[in-house]
Amino acid sequence: MAHKVNKRNITLSVPGKLYEQMKEHPDIKWSEVAREGIWRKIAEVGGVISGKELVKMLPPDSRAALERISKLPMSDWKRYYKEMKESEKRRLKSLTQTS
Repeated sequence: MAHKVNKRNITLSVPGKLYEQMKEHPDIKWSEVAREGIWRKIAEVGGVISGKELVKMLPPDSRAALERISKLPMSDWKRYYKEMKESEKRRLKSLTQTS
């Protein structure tokens, strides 16, 4: 059984000059821009958020990249983790040597 998303509509007023600038970019989904901004503000005032809520806040290209890497096999994840851990060790070592 699919989960039904309960959506509500709101009306958003913007100054005329801003509206004209928005009209110059019809390729941008302004409702999505507003939704992302609202999610960010909710996260800011509400503290901890769920992973799903965090993903909703990401720009579409970041969400697509996350989707792609989430399909990688576990062996790749382990290898990337090991490489990242080693890289961080080297970074921290170089910081302590220059301090």
